Amino acid sequence: MGVSGGVGAGPGAGARVGGGPGPGAGTGAGANLLALRSHNTALVLDLLRGAGAGGISRLELAERTGLTPQAVSKITARLRAQGLAAEAGRRASTGGKPRTVLRLVPGAGHAIGVHVDRDEVRAVLADLNGTVVGERCGPLDAAGPGVGAQAVVEAVARQVEGLVPPVAESLLGVGVALPGPLDHRGGVLRRVTGFPEWEGFPLRDTLARRLGVPVVVDKDTNAAALGLAVARGDDDGGGGGGAGSFAYLHVGTGIGAGLVIGGGVHRGARTGAGEFGHQVIQLDGPPCECGDRGCVEALCLAAVARGETEEAARVLGAGAANLVGLLDIELVLLGGRTVAAAPDVFVAGVSAVLAARAHREGLPAGAVPVRLAPGGERAVAEGAAQLLLAPVFGRGEGREGLRAGRGTAERGLPAGRGGG
Repeated sequence: MGVSGGVGAGPGAGARVGGGPGPGAGTGAGANLLALRSHNTALVLDLLRGAGAGGISRLELAERTGLTPQAVSKITARLRAQGLAAEAGRRASTGGKPRTVLRLVPGAGHAIGVHVDRDEVRAVLADLNGTVVGERCGPLDAAGPGVGAQAVVEAVARQVEGLVPPVAESLLGVGVALPGPLDHRGGVLRRVTGFPEWEGFPLRDTLARRLGVPVVVDKDTNAAALGLAVARGDDDGGGGGGAGSFAYLHVGTGIGAGLVIGGGVHRGARTGAGEFGHQVIQLDGPPCECGDRGCVEALCLAAVARGETEEAARVLGAGAANLVGLLDIELVLLGGRTVAAAPDVFVAGVSAVLAARAHREGLPAGAVPVRLAPGGERAVAEGAAQLLLAPVFGRGEGREGLRAGRGTAERGLPAGRGGG
């Protein structure tokens, strides 16, 4: 596959994608970045990223983080030594010599995000800014006879290995997003609708051994929601103090929801939240692959198959109205390939149902707005990359679902609070 490195990642595995001299090394820029376990460093990195190419001075960093100038100088010196920050010029000051301003070096770290759908695998390579700098997509015959979870491992590995060579030394790891339900913390698949043979498969650990880099596994809708929250500025690192609460409804080969509540992705006590498509809205309705009847997914996708897109949008709206009434969210975002095929119809249809509900209940603020989610077909894959990137900047909850691959010297994402 043209993969950098050459150290085996376990019995029957392919080449390591992490590069470097082998087990225990972890000497590339990506390893350095992952080894930064300081919350204060994450704060500084986040501000450097937010400042863009124009940069930010050490004094401004101290003022905005609440750290002492001495602490900021130590952190920025370390970041510059590791190639993560660089001078962006000088800025006039109110007195004394001009201040040196610093910027993030986006190419100093990369993450790969993978979206595993029922019929394709899409992978993107993103730099520290989250900018996509590479992309691959290939078919996945997950519905074929005898196809098990190991086929997913090989399909993901093919796409990842095709993206890695130019960035092997700066690769933080791989985020994989796929249909749920699954155990995000343990990286284990549960009984994915239509694929009972996947139940109990340790996808995260298997991929970490296969690829030799840290791996995080999450539901496709959660990954997309995280990416959207970071882009919107809602995410606050999972502390629940953020202002953003929204639902991302994904309509593709299945239907699910990613929930952002109080600024953080809501996964639930068993990381199973967001099984939106399997809420029953028609008792004794048509059977669903999940084993129940009258689910939103069964009704909506059946309408799509019949060419009745407006009816599909109305069904999706009924499910969205239940969600809005239950969680009092501020915004509904729609995405997925089925929505992308008729975006105006779906936005209008869901909006109409929510507007009717708001009118009936006399809600003073009116209907919850419905919009098309940005990102298009790459939204889930880009969100999967954020499972690795967001915690580096003190955002997201990706660290709890991390498994380092062999030869990574127990590298982990930056710790949460504390540290200097």
